[in-house]
Amino acid sequence: MAMARASSGLQYPERFYAAASYVGFDGSASPTKTLTSKFAKSTSLLLYSLYQQASVGPCNVPEPSTWKIVEHSKWASWNQLGTMSSTEAMRLFVKILEEEDPGWYSRASNSVAEPVIDVQMNHNSKVEPVIENGNSYPETKTISTQNGIEVGTEDKDIVVEGFSSVGVYDQWIAPPVSGQSPKARYEHGAAVVQDKLYIYGGNHNGRYLNDLHVLDLRRWTWSKIETKAGDESPTTSVPCAGHSLIPWGNKLLSVAGHAKDPSESIQVKVLDLQTATWSTLKTFGKAPVSRGGQSVTLVGGTLVIFGGQDPKRTLLNDLHILDLETMTWDEIDAVGVPPSPRSDHTAAVHVERYLLIFGGGSHATCYNDLHVLDLQTMEWSHPTQLGEIPTPRAGHAGVTVGENWFIVGGGDNKSGVSETVVLNMSTLAWSVVTSVQGRVPVASEGLSLVVSSYNGEDVLISFGGYNGRYNNEVYVLKPSHKSTLQSKVIENSAPDSVSAVPNATNATRDVESEFETGHEGKNWEAVMDKADPAKSKGDIISVLKVEKEELESSLSKEKQHALQLKQELAEAESRNTDLYKELQSVRGQLASEQSRCFKLEVEVAELGQKLQTIGTLQKELELLRRQKAASEQAALNAKQRQNSGGGVWGWLAGAPPDQNADDA
Repeated sequence: MAMARASSGLQYPERFYAAASYVGFDGSASPTKTLTSKFAKSTSLLLYSLYQQASVGPCNVPEPSTWKIVEHSKWASWNQLGTMSSTEAMRLFVKILEEEDPGWYSRASNSVAEPVIDVQMNHNSKVEPVIENGNSYPETKTISTQNGIEVGTEDKDIVVEGFSSVGVYDQWIAPPVSGQSPKARYEHGAAVVQDKLYIYGGNHNGRYLNDLHVLDLRRWTWSKIETKAGDESPTTSVPCAGHSLIPWGNKLLSVAGHAKDPSESIQVKVLDLQTATWSTLKTFGKAPVSRGGQSVTLVGGTLVIFGGQDPKRTLLNDLHILDLETMTWDEIDAVGVPPSPRSDHTAAVHVERYLLIFGGGSHATCYNDLHVLDLQTMEWSHPTQLGEIPTPRAGHAGVTVGENWFIVGGGDNKSGVSETVVLNMSTLAWSVVTSVQGRVPVASEGLSLVVSSYNGEDVLISFGGYNGRYNNEVYVLKPSHKSTLQSKVIENSAPDSVSAVPNATNATRDVESEFETGHEGKNWEAVMDKADPAKSKGDIISVLKVEKEELESSLSKEKQHALQLKQELAEAESRNTDLYKELQSVRGQLASEQSRCFKLEVEVAELGQKLQTIGTLQKELELLRRQKAASEQAALNAKQRQNSGGGVWGWLAGAPPDQNADDA
């Protein structure tokens, strides 16, 4: 039986001195040479300056000549720390060492005398509780030796011990793991396939990552997978963050994500886990615009993509579906009011029909609203949330266990969220599972959350995140919330560790569910463990019968409720039919009125033309009248002239007056 040493941990400044001694500041003649032999030059320089700041104080030595490159670099690095306090320099020194050499403490602790607690590591082991002043406490103050990394556990909701022997529920546990942990990161992709947790990509200090790591959930051992391009549609793993990692048979799908050189549209890449090769999924139709921070949900044989942020930092709330059988994209124009544009939200599917969207953020604010999309009618709704509604958050992670949707982490641009909450997707009622205190990885943004099974029970597993520092720790939680969709009765008796940790489970916890009797919150392991060994199995059977009767009663009520809903639905459909007929009648009347209006418009146009013609005729008539008047006047004038010319001149010409008059 293997034994693990769970150290209670050195306090500062002793912890700093142990770290300094480990890296070479132990009185050796050449600490710089020791540093550069263990770490990169930039890291060595930073450790040197922090050590000087912690042990000597702010830099007050004269600036060396620039010709002395090494000495001047050391002086400049130390001088840049300014007036940083000694305590802060000590803590930063240790943090950097833990990131660069996760196993330093386990190797250095062999020479450090400190109290230890032996924790049994086999699956049937029994954990002895911590004894303080003669009292037994379930929340031990042990320190995780995860890859030799010491994890501070002032938080009572973080229990650090061998995971296989833990009998507590609804508490985050830091299991001791072995192997080289992945680099600390956030906004990475995570997925579980056959009891193996895969971590791909992410963001560390603004750098996109493309490494692939796997954690064996049976041995709790990390290993790195070297990938290569495949034979068909080959591609390499591109550094990315904010992508989605989806298990698909014996493959992993990496969907979308931010990259240094983003493509115009979403790319779906496939990792074959058997050959460790990447290829690009060939799709048809118009693919959505490239983005990161979206949600991707596997529903049957389709991927449902919602929201995110494109490379131009434009927030999105579009909806797309990729059919994994035909490999065809389809943009969905759903009815109703969709969620506002957002990224870093979570999504879940309930009974393979309803897509739930919770939280997320814009450039200015975070949300805690809940939206539901009916995937059959493609209609959005904004239902009322019940219970302890979570605070606004973005960058959180979620996973479903039956009808329970667990939400972990996230933040509101000010601090990380400490509560782990659960939504019963049948009743839309929220409740708090547990809460942590202090800066712990499960209160981070951009962490990942998956669900797996361990010893026949569902287990939540979180990894990474950012809460002021980048994390690479693994935490697990065994939820006591049982699902009415996936009810389980544990056949084996509870491990001895349940009785070793009194009150570790709360069998009478009131669980928000569609059965408000609270029976699903009972813990069968605790009931069986507390039973008198001398009693027969009849007691257990009687308990099961009582539970069965309660379930049958609840089922009967649900059937009656379903029947009532059917009747209401039939009435609603009848009203809908009447309204539709009325609508058709109104549409017919409207069409008739439109036709009459069209005829009137034609008549008005004709009358307008006639009026215009009358105006023209009036002008012509007036012109003719003027011409006639002018002609009459000209004729009158001519006559007058003729009459005046017949007097003396006519007589002299010998023309008789009467004859001239007649000629006129």
